[in-house]
Amino acid sequence: MSIRFENGVFHLTNGRVSYMISLAGGKYPLHLYWGKKLRRVEDDLTMRLAGRDANDFNLHETPLDRLPQECPTFGMGDMREGMLHIRQEDGTTALDLQFVSHEVMKGKPVLPGLPSARGEMAETLILTLKDPENGIRVDLLYTIWEDTDTIARSARIYNEGKEAVTLEKALSVCVDFTEADYHLLTLSGGWARERAMELRPLVQGDQGTSTVRGASSVQTSPFMALLSPGTDENRGQVYAMALCYSGSFQGIVQVDQFRAARMMMGIQPFDFSWRIDPGTDFQTPEAYLTWSDQGLNGMSQQFHQLVREHIVSGPYAKTHRPILINNWEATYFDFNEDKLVDIADCARKRGIDLFVLDDGWFGHRDQDNSSLGDWKDDMRKLPGGLRGLSEKIHGSGMKFGLWVEPEMISPDSELYRAHPDWCIHAGDRTRIECRHQLVLDMTRADVRQYVTESISQALERGQVDYVKWDMNRNINMVGSALLPADRMKEFHHRYILGVYEVMRAITERFPRVLFESCAGGGGRFDLGMMCLMPQAWTSDDTDAWMRCRIQYATSLVFPPCCMGAHVSAVPNHQTGRSTPLATRAAVAMGGTYGYELDIRKLPEEELQEIEKLNQRVHAWQDVLLYGSFYRLQSPYQGNESAWMSVSQDGKRAVVTHVFAQSQPNARSDLLKLTGLDPAADYREEISGKTYGGDALMQYGIPVDAPWNDYKAQQFWLERVDR
Repeated sequence: MSIRFENGVFHLTNGRVSYMISLAGGKYPLHLYWGKKLRRVEDDLTMRLAGRDANDFNLHETPLDRLPQECPTFGMGDMREGMLHIRQEDGTTALDLQFVSHEVMKGKPVLPGLPSARGEMAETLILTLKDPENGIRVDLLYTIWEDTDTIARSARIYNEGKEAVTLEKALSVCVDFTEADYHLLTLSGGWARERAMELRPLVQGDQGTSTVRGASSVQTSPFMALLSPGTDENRGQVYAMALCYSGSFQGIVQVDQFRAARMMMGIQPFDFSWRIDPGTDFQTPEAYLTWSDQGLNGMSQQFHQLVREHIVSGPYAKTHRPILINNWEATYFDFNEDKLVDIADCARKRGIDLFVLDDGWFGHRDQDNSSLGDWKDDMRKLPGGLRGLSEKIHGSGMKFGLWVEPEMISPDSELYRAHPDWCIHAGDRTRIECRHQLVLDMTRADVRQYVTESISQALERGQVDYVKWDMNRNINMVGSALLPADRMKEFHHRYILGVYEVMRAITERFPRVLFESCAGGGGRFDLGMMCLMPQAWTSDDTDAWMRCRIQYATSLVFPPCCMGAHVSAVPNHQTGRSTPLATRAAVAMGGTYGYELDIRKLPEEELQEIEKLNQRVHAWQDVLLYGSFYRLQSPYQGNESAWMSVSQDGKRAVVTHVFAQSQPNARSDLLKLTGLDPAADYREEISGKTYGGDALMQYGIPVDAPWNDYKAQQFWLERVDR
């Protein structure tokens, strides 16, 4: 791995990929190359592509409009939208950022206030640019890792001038392509159908993905990729970006009149600005760039490696995760201590490790219309409080988990009556409720302190082992009682920085607790959250077939160890569909396994099946959660879905295949596998049959045609040592 500067070209490489930057006229960083490792590229290549001579570059005669740039700005010759937009005291926005110096450092710098990947096994290039007229300095940060073909990019903007400036756009990354013969892949949807795959060809103009909801949202995801024509799971070139940020974001691809594409991602510029006073600075979130010439599976392998090794941290990053049971769909708000203990006892006898108490344990919350913010035990339901319930759960040999929604406040709460100005509101306008709740103003230090202390006290009382941190509505009214009018556009970013601060304080205070992020399902499923919590609830939709789609698309960026997945009751509470227990379990094994049902109501036959399933999950969890993950058949393209995981040592593999609807007179099929050793033999645990790795990948493993709907088939493969 190295970062070199030779013959006017910066070259970042880890031996497999290269990222190259040249300097036009020694002043302007131009994007030269990103892809499979090259030995070198002449420094004038980019200029030649633009019909110019690199040694004869003059800003006044050579417009930047046709050049691929690393940090484009508007107003100095480039007629396209730029990555940064800064308004100066005189109202002008022209920004002439010229190269000043560079630095190469081992590891990577920590981004102040923001989550970011760790820098082990990495090197970082810092390109320093400066506008000679106004003192604006920008550091462009590029990090490359040895073990993943991923590059991190961000920017830090300094005001070294004498007057305050207003940052009106601050994206994290820009990559200019000299062509636009690609398809754009994004993820979009809604509640209970998050992250659906959307693919369309690039056209001239703007296209992309974004949100203004104050969170990365269920409607979209901070990820996008450009695919060369004909790309599938295993073939074709992919250029992908994912943002390490949980607030409003923008991902945009602009195709100009020359059929050149500009791909950018960062903080949503709509309703955003940030005043940078002299001597201060602003840091953008980190974006991750991954290139693959082995299709979408190749792209995902790189993202998964980044997440497992450099994003997720803490004691649960690579260790065994407990199998949990959550009482929500079993009881909703209608529970008491005896009912909860009964559910836990039944679950414990069947090999479940962790009981999670969901919503309704605090204040007087018998419905979803009160008590958020009052994190005091409801002694009507829990006569011994959290402590008493926790002691009973722990005494039985199980772990104890708790649901909280720290960022919200109910108008019917003691907290709201005492501090009505603590919610987000716009002056005297009617406060817009959603789900009978308002959002706490996390830009305020007093609010952050209250949330940190009240939630910490609850976790201490309950001796909690696991936390489900929920967030059930987005921000639809922007305003803070403490922010001055000229800084109100800083609100969204200050809000998410406040959330990060509170999360960091609580997770560091309870380092042995397993935290799971949730946001009305998968409404804040992003890399920023994964830096703070090792897993997230993938969706409120637990229907097995719908989860095939949701988890399939989520796996484009995130490995199974990040995806909360549970077996729920049938008929399913979101779709009304009934699927076999084995199918629900097989799909849930595609993530962090658990249950969302009243286990007391199941027949003995299913309880025995659950006991065996739990034993299998425990025995194979290293493969299911931490193996190399491959998608085999897409539920977006037909009636079937299939995926597999191969252990890191290559000795074991789990293959899952799901049929949606059965068909008459259907033939059995062969499912081609991947990621195995072609020279090895593998024994399938259930059937006892042995197959060659080469035959499994080139010929396939037989998949039975089902006689009933929503049938899953799993194969448990172990390499045969000769």
